Amino acid sequence: MRILSKVFMGLSALCLAVPAFAQGGAAAGTNWVAVFAGISMAIASAGCGLGQGRAAASATEGIARNPSARAGIQIALIIGLAFIESLAIYTLLVVFVKMK
Repeated sequence: MRILSKVFMGLSALCLAVPAFAQGGAAAGTNWVAVFAGISMAIASAGCGLGQGRAAASATEGIARNPSARAGIQIALIIGLAFIESLAIYTLLVVFVKMK
């Protein structure tokens, strides 16, 4: 497991090192807004994915424990998933505004 972790760390370091050597002249610079916009979207998507997974797992467990409460749990789940997904959409909107 440690070897696989070191391999992935080495590959990520190589991927990040390539743009450093791709100079386009004196006027070329790194667009840090684009870099951090991509990172923020990745973090927001990961957080929303984890949140949706936990919400679905909890709803499934609740329905399994008390099948007669399915309707209430399902409505709360759908509303919660909509709110969680809206966070990713808001982050995407901010990324588009910042990139403009």
